[in-house]
Amino acid sequence: MAVDFKEFDRDTSDDSDDSMNDVSIDEDIDENSPDEHSEISENENHDDSDDEDEVVKAIKAELTKSRDHPPTIITEDFIVDICFHPARNLIALANIVGDVLLYEYGNEENKLINTLELHVKACRDVEFNDNGDTMLSTAKDKVILGTDVETGKLKFCYENAHDEPVYKLSSLDCNKFVTGDDCGTVKLWDTRKSEAVFTIKIGEEYVSDVVTTEAQKYLACSAGDGILTSIDLKASKIYSTSEPYDAELTCMGLFRSDTKLVVGSSIGKFYLFNWKEFGLHSDEYTGHKHAIQCMLPITQNIVVSSGEDGIIRAAHMFPQRQLGIVGQHNLPVECLDISHDGQFIASSSHDNDLKFWNISYFESIDTLINVNEKQNKKKDLRNNLPSSTVKNASDFFSGLA
Repeated sequence: MAVDFKEFDRDTSDDSDDSMNDVSIDEDIDENSPDEHSEISENENHDDSDDEDEVVKAIKAELTKSRDHPPTIITEDFIVDICFHPARNLIALANIVGDVLLYEYGNEENKLINTLELHVKACRDVEFNDNGDTMLSTAKDKVILGTDVETGKLKFCYENAHDEPVYKLSSLDCNKFVTGDDCGTVKLWDTRKSEAVFTIKIGEEYVSDVVTTEAQKYLACSAGDGILTSIDLKASKIYSTSEPYDAELTCMGLFRSDTKLVVGSSIGKFYLFNWKEFGLHSDEYTGHKHAIQCMLPITQNIVVSSGEDGIIRAAHMFPQRQLGIVGQHNLPVECLDISHDGQFIASSSHDNDLKFWNISYFESIDTLINVNEKQNKKKDLRNNLPSSTVKNASDFFSGLA
């Protein structure tokens, strides 16, 4: 079911980037108790270092470098969605009261440059179009707005765009975008036209995410009913539907030059599909023990994802390998996005906070993954990634002794 953020109520928390989740990393690090982890000796650590692979060496080398990133943004209201500008150091924050905040971000400070009071009900999604001159937003009020980024003036408005509140909006180019609502209706829009180009009913549950390739022939749609539906954008009709899954399909990402589709679920599994073969997944991977709420393709092979436990994790999909913890929040993470230059990701949580993580090191790590090498899961999970403020697992548990 779609989450109604309008009723969500909680206290804000002024945690800093150096704060640490007190409880949630242990269950994903190992099934052993803290006492068993505390017995890790210096000799064992020395033995591990002798046979470290190149990935671990690269991670440890990055840990000695300063990780420059913008400071945390704390807001008064719950952040429902975020979006980086495609060409500038701007980020949009859509909140539960219907406003969109525009920040200019930098390593030293973040500057609020505009507060746009756009919707009368909770925002659901905010996106920039391809050239970045228009910001698209939608809300529980069923309205879709296009706002000029420079002036803040309204460029277009679709009132009662759907019969039900819009859950997901995705920009396709400078003029076209796609929306999906709480009850399974998908619409294609062209800002040069007064009505939707087409309307297709794909199910009865909320449309959680929509993804297409550069060719824009097929649109993949994930939904709360556990079915992956693809739409032929040229023919304006359903192309295929998958077998139903015993979980909500929550988010998607494209990999391997748009030949692989990875779908996240409410049971913590990733389902891997070949593009255009949407009937049944070709592989699956358990990436979390909790629901996956959001994901980001960082490279052609690496996904960053998060959800209910507030931990942001990185995994290599080809081959499947856990890389470690990118960052963390004290409460569930609602959304992720990546900056135009690929240097930062931003994450927002139920704490009303937006955090930035410097992930530029992924480029070098991706090239070092050995497809034929057997994974040492225990060793990988003891080496958290340079962006994370969580200490290495062995050090963390030793401190509890």
